[in-house]
Amino acid sequence: MTKQAQKKSKYNLWQNTGFMVRLALKIHPGVIFICITLALSIAGGQVAELLFTPSILQKLETGAPLPEVLLTIGLFCGSLLILNGLTAYLNENTLYGRVEVRSEIIRQIGSKLARTSYVNLLDTKFISFRSKAYQTCSANSQAAEAIWDVWVMILTNTMGFLVYLLLLSELNPFLIVVIIITTMTGFFSSKRLNEWGYRHREEEAAYEKQMDYICQTGSQRSFAKDIRIFGLRTWLTEVWDRAFHLYQSFLARREKAYIWANIIDLLLTLLRNGIAYAYLIGLTIRDGLPVSKFLLYFTAATGFTTWVAKILEQFTQLHKHSLDLSALREYLEWPEPFKFEDGTALPQNPDGYYELRLEDVSFRYPDTSQDILSHVNLTIKPGEKLAIVGTNGAGKTTLVKLVCGFLDPTQGRVLLNGEDIRQYNRRDYYRLFSAVFQEFSVLDASIAENVAQQVDHIDIEKVRRCLEYAGMEKTVDALPDALNTKIGRQIHEDGVELSGGQIQKLMLARAFYKDSPVIVLDEPTAALDPIAENEIYLKYNKMTKGKTALFISHRLASTRFCDRILFLDQGQIAEEGSHDSLLSLGGRYAELFEIQSHYYKDSKTKTVLT
Repeated sequence: MTKQAQKKSKYNLWQNTGFMVRLALKIHPGVIFICITLALSIAGGQVAELLFTPSILQKLETGAPLPEVLLTIGLFCGSLLILNGLTAYLNENTLYGRVEVRSEIIRQIGSKLARTSYVNLLDTKFISFRSKAYQTCSANSQAAEAIWDVWVMILTNTMGFLVYLLLLSELNPFLIVVIIITTMTGFFSSKRLNEWGYRHREEEAAYEKQMDYICQTGSQRSFAKDIRIFGLRTWLTEVWDRAFHLYQSFLARREKAYIWANIIDLLLTLLRNGIAYAYLIGLTIRDGLPVSKFLLYFTAATGFTTWVAKILEQFTQLHKHSLDLSALREYLEWPEPFKFEDGTALPQNPDGYYELRLEDVSFRYPDTSQDILSHVNLTIKPGEKLAIVGTNGAGKTTLVKLVCGFLDPTQGRVLLNGEDIRQYNRRDYYRLFSAVFQEFSVLDASIAENVAQQVDHIDIEKVRRCLEYAGMEKTVDALPDALNTKIGRQIHEDGVELSGGQIQKLMLARAFYKDSPVIVLDEPTAALDPIAENEIYLKYNKMTKGKTALFISHRLASTRFCDRILFLDQGQIAEEGSHDSLLSLGGRYAELFEIQSHYYKDSKTKTVLT
């Protein structure tokens, strides 16, 4: 079993049932009513079927008049017709309310993911619980909906158990004890064997994961060129065959365990029915038990076994669903390290004066032994254009994430106008920033919607102006529907697929459209060619006029447009100053600039393209 399954759940099955009941009462109260009514109709129908034949036989044995016999038949047939019809109707209509409740849970999962503290997204445990939460709601057969079926069956079987127990109470208690003991013995032994697949589910999942991965890889367009150029088809087939043969071996071992479960169940059923037959035949010979009573008691004895077994089986299933629901609830209740609605409202500065300061800041990612940033002190003045450069792994992006409030320092403070940002509503704080990060969030929507990040009330003139700043206006005008052109083809058949450089320009336009006091550009021109990059830099001062700008780049030639440059090395600010002063210093910045400058020199003019 997994470590998660071995760990005691935070909530038991009664608490999780209460959670689902409260949610159903809030979203769709009819779910509870239908569950109870459905259980009554199913149990009533099965009890009616039990009593039908013995009652007719009893009428015939006592010489009842034909009209009385026909009336009894009619009453039973009518009752069965009504109960079975009600059951069919409820089964048909119960789905809608249950799906509505499950949809609400899915909405809560999505809301948690969209609104959670950014640092949670770096936590592997949070990601694991998120996957489990989505799995719990992924289908009608999963816990968030199937729990209603389980409770319907528990209620049904409990009602049937009580009715059958009442009927058998007229017989020798020894028979009831035998039935209960053999039933429970068979159930728990079969349960142990039948759970072989559950106990080894991780092994099965590993084989299925391998086969699914190969199938997905072989069918994705992004892999098509590599498969053909490098002749990967044979290799992929061999990997799939190897995983499939291991999976077949797993299935063979599982079926052997299931066969033994069936054999044990068969032997115990023969023992139980044999004892019941012998006892009832003895009553018939010794006390003259009528045929109708014989049939009623024997059917009740075998049916009683079914009720007991099903109650045990359904509570076992309920326990499994409870584990899934417990993981779901733990995800929804995952603690938030940042303050949101419970935080202080961010003070408004009409003049746009926002000073950002890092005070003795160190940061270390979870489960690592080394600081990414160590004792950094930095003040970013309002309206300052700051470049952050350095080698890979120096901590540039981490520094920006701390400034933006995505991460909190493990030591020190991030201050906004002298106040610790941890006291503020973090969502208010995020509104101070427009950003272009290395990972893009482009949606299958129109150009205008992607720039404005909204559907209605889009300022089209502002969109055009931002596209012009980003060097994307002519490209958009040449598209079939200009600003209304859809991006991507997952949803829209007529959507266009933009190049990496075009998407990066689109993200620049989006950052300009938000028009926040602080703009953050994390490698904003990495996908652009040097000429397009140079065009962006020529507009840099105009684009960032009146704003504080943080600019991360590996291309040091671009930093000359900034007021100040920070050169990070091994998690600390190693050098600081303007472009010219750092070149005069002759340190690591000057060394890297000299190395990179060769790639920016025109072969004819030998001048730097900046």
